[in-house]
Amino acid sequence: MADLFEEKAKEWDMNELVLNLSAAVSAAIKEQVELNDSMHVMDFGAGTGLVTTQIAGQVGKITAVDVSESMLDQLVAKEHLKLKVDAVCQDILEIPLDTRFDLIVSAMAMHHVEDTNALVQSFADHLKPGARIALADLDTEDGTFHPAETEGVFHHGFDRDEFKSILESKGFSDINFVTAHTVNKEGKNYPIFLVTAVMDA
Repeated sequence: MADLFEEKAKEWDMNELVLNLSAAVSAAIKEQVELNDSMHVMDFGAGTGLVTTQIAGQVGKITAVDVSESMLDQLVAKEHLKLKVDAVCQDILEIPLDTRFDLIVSAMAMHHVEDTNALVQSFADHLKPGARIALADLDTEDGTFHPAETEGVFHHGFDRDEFKSILESKGFSDINFVTAHTVNKEGKNYPIFLVTAVMDA
């Protein structure tokens, strides 16, 4: 699989838009989910570890999952994450992990996965009963958030009601949406939601 983020990885942590978005999503996760030091967390689409960095101090262990080796290379180079984080370069829809997690977090990765139903099912399969998700992505937008030639973008955001229906169909309950952040690009506002939910026992 081609690494679509190979060029972007080197500059990723210097992108102000990305940094602000990651900080806002991380703050929303900490507000909506009670983190504790016994938790094993999956960060799906972890990238360079911007969200992982913000929550690592409040959880036990993080498995950072991404299909971009170059992004994960940036993550594993961060000394402060070495003892807390395992980086796994793998497509969990094709090759699931043999671990069940207490929490799955994700920021701006879901629109890069073509089959949303399969992705949510994979999240369900990777969770312990009663465990949680905290997933952030774009609300439905007109396709202008990414440059027109961007590869690997399968969804122009998500409709909250439709996404809630998918979560319910995969066994999630206590589903709650908040607006975690709003990105302003070239005079346009793009709201970012965070949805939390519990995997039914």
